[in-house]
Amino acid sequence: MLAGLLLGLSFPPVNWSWLSIPAFICLFRVGELCTTYKEVAWVSYIGFVTWNVITTYWLMMASVFAGIAAILANSAIMTIPICVGIYVSRTRSSPYLVSLLQAAAWVSYEYLHHHWDLAWPWLAIGNGWANHISLIQYISITGHLGVSFWVVLVAALTVQLIKSPSTARSLAVVGMLIFFPLISMVMWSTKEVASNGGYTSATVIQPNHDSYQDLSGFESLTAQISSLYSITDSIRTDSTQLIVWPENAIDRAISPNTVRTRRFIDSAQSWQAGFIMGSGFIQNYTPENQPTVVRGENRRGPFNVFNVALYVTDTGEFSTYKKAKLVPIVERFPFLPMLTRLDVYGWIDWGSFAGFGRGNDSNNMEMDTFITPGLVCYDSVYPSWVREFVSKEADFITIITNDGWWGNTSGHHQHFAYARLRAIEFDRWIVRSANNGISGVIDSKGNIHKKTDYWVRTGFNFNVPHSDSVTFYAQFGDWFSYLCLVLTAMTWPGMYVRDRFFSGSVSQSEY
Repeated sequence: MLAGLLLGLSFPPVNWSWLSIPAFICLFRVGELCTTYKEVAWVSYIGFVTWNVITTYWLMMASVFAGIAAILANSAIMTIPICVGIYVSRTRSSPYLVSLLQAAAWVSYEYLHHHWDLAWPWLAIGNGWANHISLIQYISITGHLGVSFWVVLVAALTVQLIKSPSTARSLAVVGMLIFFPLISMVMWSTKEVASNGGYTSATVIQPNHDSYQDLSGFESLTAQISSLYSITDSIRTDSTQLIVWPENAIDRAISPNTVRTRRFIDSAQSWQAGFIMGSGFIQNYTPENQPTVVRGENRRGPFNVFNVALYVTDTGEFSTYKKAKLVPIVERFPFLPMLTRLDVYGWIDWGSFAGFGRGNDSNNMEMDTFITPGLVCYDSVYPSWVREFVSKEADFITIITNDGWWGNTSGHHQHFAYARLRAIEFDRWIVRSANNGISGVIDSKGNIHKKTDYWVRTGFNFNVPHSDSVTFYAQFGDWFSYLCLVLTAMTWPGMYVRDRFFSGSVSQSEY
């Protein structure tokens, strides 16, 4: 429980990030005192539930059932890398190799947890350091999981020092503790804020509509849209090139080629500015292109509903970006394609509770003067997905979100902080529009240039610099995570051979 408390306090908004190191010292030390792996799992599970509750209690604001399920399930999954780490410590004699493999196992878990239908990357250890930007600049090389590796490695080395004190181990702990932050401080002091000389004049809107009321409390969708136009017209200038409305700005699923989409096109042409705005979107299918799972049928045929960013250029070109990273259970039922194939007799109408359709195209908004994505909420905590847009020459990164579902809790502080990681990883400025806040602008070093208050109706104008630089992480992606996966995978054959043929050579004291 102490480990869970320390981890909870290491995340925003508390930001006592150094506490994550003693937290893992607790986890590994207690794990080594356990007699069975079942005991390791149960004891660490208590700590992980404590951590998840402290850090992500706000999930229950949007859905009590989904929030509790996510906390309990995520905590259970977290016990796996701890058990692997304890297994490593009991089958390897080198304290340095044990520490390396324990850190690699944790990073492998975090990476794999980013890439399946029950993905929940919110509690990656690196996220807890998002507000200490001078100490994490090296994530432009490793990605933010490099911070997770460093934290767990330092903790694991410290446990080895506690078990068997020596000068060499003391030096290893101190050296590793300062090595990564020292590299980062050098990078911080020498790096210039990215700019290739170009910029986009952006108007960012925070309408502060109430997400807990139907149509945000307005009598009609027309009234809600009029509210958005009213605040936009009072803030934008004649030089505005891009107007950004948040996720769920339009609190209904709309269709293409309607009166409302025509209004957006007319406004963009009249103001000579592009639009990025959040909305639901209905896509109909013909029998030839119908996917495995659809939401239902209307008069135009089978359809799905997507959570999208609508792109409208200053010339009136209309397109959509469909959100790809959907919150499990809350936005989309997990493993739908597999479950549908298994249900060969069609006993269950999977489409009736499928949730949103999932997009798979990393399409930027492209105008003559700039290129930027319209990442929707949860998209922004997946660096490997953000990388897809940057590789397509995005000049800066735009994020639209609705953090009002969580109320005035830790959630919106964490989500805003995580955007700072993306800025550093890709050397790009960030423009962020949130329905109730926090909206803002972040530069390529992670510095905050604009930050709104939460739960206020406001907006601002900002000239956002462009960047065309390519960081090591942007070029090579998750190479560091792949390396950790390989290291973790390579331990198993060796461990099997040792257990099978040399099981009697490990003394009880080593356990």
